[in-house]
Amino acid sequence: MNHPRHCPAVLIAAPASGQGKTTVTAALARLHRNQGRKVRVFKCGPDFLDPMILERASGAPVYQLDMWMVGEQESRRLLWEAAAEADLILIEGVMGLFDGTPSSADLARHFGVPVLGVIDGTAMAQTFGALALGLAKYQPDLPFAGVLANRVGTLRHAQLLEGSLTEGLRWYGALSRETGIELPSRHLGLVQASELNDLDLRLDAAADALASSCEVALPPAVEFAAPDLIVAEPLLNGVRIAVARDEAFAFTYGASLDLLRAMGAELSFFSPIRDTQLPEADSLYLPGGYPELHHVALSQNTAMLTAIRAHHAAGKPLLAECGGMLYLLDSLTDVDGTRAELVGLLKGDAVMQKRLAALALQAVELPEGALRGHTYHHSLTTTELTPIARGLSPNGGRGAEAVYREGRMTASYVHFYFPSNPVAVAALFAPNPAAAIAGRPALKVNGAMAEQTQSPVGAGLPAMGP
Repeated sequence: MNHPRHCPAVLIAAPASGQGKTTVTAALARLHRNQGRKVRVFKCGPDFLDPMILERASGAPVYQLDMWMVGEQESRRLLWEAAAEADLILIEGVMGLFDGTPSSADLARHFGVPVLGVIDGTAMAQTFGALALGLAKYQPDLPFAGVLANRVGTLRHAQLLEGSLTEGLRWYGALSRETGIELPSRHLGLVQASELNDLDLRLDAAADALASSCEVALPPAVEFAAPDLIVAEPLLNGVRIAVARDEAFAFTYGASLDLLRAMGAELSFFSPIRDTQLPEADSLYLPGGYPELHHVALSQNTAMLTAIRAHHAAGKPLLAECGGMLYLLDSLTDVDGTRAELVGLLKGDAVMQKRLAALALQAVELPEGALRGHTYHHSLTTTELTPIARGLSPNGGRGAEAVYREGRMTASYVHFYFPSNPVAVAALFAPNPAAAIAGRPALKVNGAMAEQTQSPVGAGLPAMGP
């Protein structure tokens, strides 16, 4: 029988988006890492960019926690496993603390993780204390650790903010807006960690700023209950999957790649920008990213375009998500009007927009089974293809994304979270999906045998986005 585990932990949240949660979480992670502690960081909700920064700050993989997309049991397992190795667990929230259903506050309450409130102190003095008290007391049963001020001006400003705290609220320090650690962003969120040459300098500066503004101490230990452990079946045993990975295609969930490996797949990574041929592979995965920033270079790599067409012509499986789907279209035009011709396996064209085109969680019923994920993009696609399925947003958000299929190629704007249905994912990538799934053994749950079921998920319907 598995036993509970204990580890100091906090969930970093804020009154709204744009308060600097990622900067603060990264600063805390780097601060404790620099002091010799092993830090594990998680991100609430669908997001690819924040985890890149947080991985660099902590030196460890960053996974998603979400009561709908990831599910309660899988979120519990991730926290429980992290508690076995970490000296500190940090969870970055999403949007405002109480926004969405379930919200970051709901997740904190469910797992008993105290909240660290981040408040942008710009142009604020004693009102800081009122906001802090509101975050702490709005829901009486919410565990609350304390508050941290972001973007303060001077030492005197930080002292005013700290002095405004009442009812014993703990001060976790302050970050100055002058420290040069703010993380740059673009239309989908933060700039990718690999694009920031001075990222480590920014993170160390933020860590030093925090250390100078408060007494560095660990938060209280949290008890994480043991989950029901489900052993992945070898449905992709020996299947070689080529995965696109470079500055144009980098939006992959660590948990999704872990699942492919756990089911026996062998992953090989390649660059559609620079490589001239695919790795030896049975299947191909084109995840999302920023192809619109590199569409001319992608277009000029005609050897790779030819290789992907040949892969599809051979009847091999191909899954393309969001940016990966744009790559498969006839053309992609950026916001400046520059058009580039691409793979051409999906008849249609995409044009980048200056405004957000879709943001929503998505549940998609594919022939292989139901998968969960999310959509978040600034492009509009025109095609005469008939979709085989459409996504359904559990929170009524914009977007009922189409899923297209040509032979063994499946393409959509949806970023799928593979652990939401391992059997369906195996069927998408297996050279012979029927043979891979037929006669599969029952799953082992804590040593006992159990029938395959959909992972349990939270009853609430969140309104979360990256």
